[in-house]
This record gives sequence, C-alpha cells and structure tokens, in this order.
Amino acid sequence: MSVSAKGHYALQALFDLASQHTDEPVKIASIAERQKIPQKFLELVLSSLRQGGFVESRRGADGGYFLARLPETITVGQVLRCVEGPTQKKKIPPRETPVSEVWRKVDRSVAEIVEHADLASIVRDWAEKQKTRTYDWEI
Repeated sequence: MSVSAKGHYALQALFDLASQHTDEPVKIASIAERQKIPQKFLELVLSSLRQGGFVESRRGADGGYFLARLPETITVGQVLRCVEGPTQKKKIPPRETPVSEVWRKVDRSVAEIVEHADLASIVRDWAEKQKTRTYDWEI
C-alpha cells in the first residue's frame, strides 16, 4: 500500500487535533508548525477532511479547526479513502508465481490494520511511547 503526502498530512492533522485537549478550535498555523506541514497544502487537506465530515471549522479571530467526530470513530482507512479516493487494487500478475499467495496475504493484512486503526488508539499509543522514551544526556 502506498500513501501519498496528502494522506500522510491528513492523518497528521487529525492526530494533532485529537491530541489537543481543548474545546477551542485549533489554528491552521499551529497545526502546520507542530506537524511540519506546509500551511498552504494543509489548507487543501483540511478542506478535503471538512468535506468528508472529519473536521469542522469556525471562522473569525477565534476560528480554526476541530474534530467533527469522536477520535474512536475515525479510522485510518476512512481518512485515506476520503483524501486519496478508493484504494486501487494491484494488477494481478498474468500468471501465478510461487509467492503470489504471500503478496495477497500481505495486502489483506495491511487492509485489516488500516481499517481497524482508529485515531484514539494512535493518540493513546503515541502518548505511551513518549512516556517511555529514554533520553541519552551524554556529554
């Protein structure tokens, strides 16, 4: 499975919104800075996510973006289909090879993970990983 930059940025933006523990809208510039996403590209990504029903926006000085749904209800697969369109199936080789079944199993496994990985789990797993991170303060 290959994921475009737009797909990666969409997931990063949603991760950022889900990680903010506030009811206030989050400014595009803040998301772009934290996630290292070009702001102009992020605007296009967030527009697609808004059309897909993943985020909502508020205009004005206090405006910004916020999740339109609970993080538990947003899966990686849903987001990728929204911003990248339907998943393209790989072309079936003209003939069976000794490893054809292995590649079919790999595709099914990846699809299974993508369909069940939800935003809340990603945020939770990342927070846990950051807690256990050890730093090397060697001088």
